[in-house]
Amino acid sequence: MRLPDPSLEPAIRDPKKLRNTAFVLIAVMLLGGWLVLKAYEKLTKGQSGDERPAIIYRITKERDLRMLRQDGKTVDIADLRAKVIAINVFSMKDPEIAEHSLEVMKRLAASRSGQADFQLISLLIDPVPAEKLLGILSETATARGMQLPQWWLGSNEPKTLHKFIKNELKTTTYPNDKSGKWDYDATVILIDKNGHIRRAVVPQKVGGPPFIATFDFAQAAAWDAKGTKTGTSRNNVEELETLLNHTINKLLAEPFKKE
Repeated sequence: MRLPDPSLEPAIRDPKKLRNTAFVLIAVMLLGGWLVLKAYEKLTKGQSGDERPAIIYRITKERDLRMLRQDGKTVDIADLRAKVIAINVFSMKDPEIAEHSLEVMKRLAASRSGQADFQLISLLIDPVPAEKLLGILSETATARGMQLPQWWLGSNEPKTLHKFIKNELKTTTYPNDKSGKWDYDATVILIDKNGHIRRAVVPQKVGGPPFIATFDFAQAAAWDAKGTKTGTSRNNVEELETLLNHTINKLLAEPFKKE
């Protein structure tokens, strides 16, 4: 066993220095705890406060949709960069699926008629012979009050159009004929000035992460039919439409980033 070096003397602890060290350590702990608390408060405020609409996907110009419009012109959705766009899908054969979303689109057209940076687009999913498509688009647009330049009614050949609706607009359903009846997603979809699909962010009253909401007015109408309450003076369709307009206003306030 090695014996201690007799030339070494035990260290003499300075009580004053020990106290100072303890104070420094306590201060560091308190400061660290305060910073953690502030970070948590900021996170909580961000989750329960007024957040930006969620970015779901970006439609690039390479994957954009070219369509025939009701006036006979061929146009792209990307032509509307720097504008906020509300899009819905509907079928002439089975229009009831889109009944509620079309009514919302009409109200948007009326209430935002003076906003040059807001646009409406409806996509007709029914297969129509090429030689008859323009006539049908023109007649349908007139009958439903889809007036240019604010509201486009457009279509393309079914395979291209339906693929775009499912893959690029991120709808829940690929438009398809099911037992002689069209099945499709008539949700109102928002595209911001820079081509991003955006959805509403709804803070949770009981805490937890916010809810990302789609603008499915058919579902909201079904809840109203069942008597589901919203906790406000508005029914579910009215509540969702309020949220839609609130989200549009946020997107209109965001800048356009020129590519």
